[in-house]
Amino acid sequence: MAQIWLYGLMEEEHAMGRTAAIVGAGPAGLYLLANLLEADAFRQVDVFEAVPAPFGLVRYGVAPDHPKTRTISKVLAAGFEYTDAHYFGNVMVGRDVSLEELRRNYDVVAFSTGMRGDRSLGIPGEDLPGSIGASELVAWYTGHPDAPKVSLPENLQSAVVIGAGNVALDVARILARDPEDLVTTSMPRPVVDTLKASTITDVHVVARRGPAQAKFSSPELREIGKLDGVDVVIDPDDLVLSHDDEAEIESRRQAKTTVKVIGEWSERSPSNAERRIHFHFWRRPARILGVTTVDGVEVEPTREPASTPARPTTLPAQMVVRAIGYRGAPVPGLPFDDASGTIPSDDGRVVDQGRPVAGVYVTGWLRRGPTGVIGTNRPDAGQVAASILGDLPDLAEPEGSPEELAALLNERDAHRLTWEDWHRLESYEAELGRPHGGDPIVVDDLETVLRVIAATSE
Repeated sequence: MAQIWLYGLMEEEHAMGRTAAIVGAGPAGLYLLANLLEADAFRQVDVFEAVPAPFGLVRYGVAPDHPKTRTISKVLAAGFEYTDAHYFGNVMVGRDVSLEELRRNYDVVAFSTGMRGDRSLGIPGEDLPGSIGASELVAWYTGHPDAPKVSLPENLQSAVVIGAGNVALDVARILARDPEDLVTTSMPRPVVDTLKASTITDVHVVARRGPAQAKFSSPELREIGKLDGVDVVIDPDDLVLSHDDEAEIESRRQAKTTVKVIGEWSERSPSNAERRIHFHFWRRPARILGVTTVDGVEVEPTREPASTPARPTTLPAQMVVRAIGYRGAPVPGLPFDDASGTIPSDDGRVVDQGRPVAGVYVTGWLRRGPTGVIGTNRPDAGQVAASILGDLPDLAEPEGSPEELAALLNERDAHRLTWEDWHRLESYEAELGRPHGGDPIVVDDLETVLRVIAATSE
């Protein structure tokens, strides 16, 4: 009897502890999870993810031929080794549960859903078939279950990638490299088969400014020059440095590396490779040509050459990929800054018309915009965690509890997946990759995911 009373007392004390919900299981959300667990201020922290698998852009943004970058997922997963952290995979806010229901059942609700949309070029022809945003293409070749299946143009010989960051390099590399090299990667098999059937020979990367201003990182840049069967083509005139370029090189080490590497490429003799990646610096797209599909891109110079007047030129293309930056989407029930594509906040506290929304926070790209690398989310999460912990004593306790919310999802027959379910999917993907001697192969459709998990749960 005493044991039963003691157990009931412990349960009552446990139920009175503070609780938090994190919406989004990418790097931003999982770094925030680690901070909240380390603070030991919550009896329970639940993480909600709209798709079955965790890790966000680590899984669905890092190119499949960069497996070392994906190993950060092992660090991000550490939070779920704690008994007070629970995973709610395949549960979407706005579809399976509302913001108000989260606020009613948790002391703290933090959003870290990132950005999946693309910025627009705002030029004629942008909506033609064959014109696509990089986020859509990346989501397709990494196996995001919500990504539309991409069909490459049947007559694809030339693609234009617009942008001067690592996403542009990733897209150019995936399109240009030998598809046989992708067989041992995590890329879904239908995507590998599509790339094998591609007849593409040329990829043009168009950058508004010069090499000194490009946002390429060294490993991704050098990898382009090492691709088998691919020539890199550079116009030496694009490498003439101005005083501003020299200043950029002096102030930013990466600029110096980029100019050096691209300069070395420009001095190479063509090897008559089957495929080519062309870099066009100091150019911007003026319009995308075509009537029913993409037929080319008219580009115009962004600086005058020293000797002759600058004139627009046309790049042949059957496909255009804009890689000029991601854009966030509104969260139902929260304010949204349409200009920046972010949720307005102050030190991570969501702000609506100048006033903080009690108990609601935002971190990651949805807070600061699509800047930085994966690790940038760590200090960002630390700042938001500090705001949460500072506010916690003054936050009103919720009417409900995480247990009530879990019961509500069960009543709605939401296909909530647990952390154990994720491990089942992870094991299945590893088995898919084993015959190819490579990485686990991503399963890219929800129906298969649910079937696999149901079969392995029996």
